[in-house]
Amino acid sequence: MRVGLKHWLMGCLVGVSFQGLAAAEVVPKAEALLRLDRPLVIAHRGYSSAAPENTLPAFALALEAEADLVELDYHHSKDQVLTVVHDGTLDRTTDAVRRWGTGTNRVSQASFARMRELDASSWRGSNQPPATIPSLVEALDLIQARSVTLIERKAGPAEACVRLIRDRREVNQVVVQSFDWQYLEDYHRLEPSQVLGALGPWKSYRGVALTEQDQSLSGRWIDEARRVGARVVVWNQNLDATAVALAHQRGMKVWVYTIDDPADMSRLLDLGIDGLITNNPGRAWRAMAERRGRR
Repeated sequence: MRVGLKHWLMGCLVGVSFQGLAAAEVVPKAEALLRLDRPLVIAHRGYSSAAPENTLPAFALALEAEADLVELDYHHSKDQVLTVVHDGTLDRTTDAVRRWGTGTNRVSQASFARMRELDASSWRGSNQPPATIPSLVEALDLIQARSVTLIERKAGPAEACVRLIRDRREVNQVVVQSFDWQYLEDYHRLEPSQVLGALGPWKSYRGVALTEQDQSLSGRWIDEARRVGARVVVWNQNLDATAVALAHQRGMKVWVYTIDDPADMSRLLDLGIDGLITNNPGRAWRAMAERRGRR
């Protein structure tokens, strides 16, 4: 039987004897996940193989699947609401083109209230549950009650997310990640205790084009991720067992995205990775169970 997060959290009250008195430390949820001795199942944009990505129905399904983390993306609306959507435009995942015209409908150029009028589900088919674009606050309200949110910043300064998470008293109750490592450095400076994930690779870094070999996870990227304050490197399949072992030696976790094929899941688990980011968390649980059965 796999050990879920709720069972782990029950064991996170660590009693410490001091002059006959027992003190207890409650481990924040993000920290607790990093201490688990098994790979994590991370629902990419929610259970997005079964429901429209980055919507409350997709997040609810991920919770039913008992995903360890539920990943989402945010941009800033015109009125500076942190808005859960992957793309910088609304064209792909809503009916903005039909309703507003065929031009590029940028998230940053629309108020949150106006975006809420859009349909964020029917692009996936007529059988999908109705959904609107959620705010980050709404998503956190849903996810945090039963899991841990993996917040990916797509645009906007670190200060806005830091302020929101502090106001909610959820520092280290969530994980924050980004492909923009300057953002991570800024976030770490403002909130040094927050668990951060450094996403890569890129086609170029700090203005220098990267070859395919340069894009492999290596000591260079692991050290740079540590420097900007990250505790997790979040990579694609361009890695090997040596890189994973090196990250572990340097106190880092390795999560891999976006893995939906069972054979890829099995191969990556054999490399020793610490988390699978997937559109289908049910399939990831099954791959982990089958792997245990072979051992």
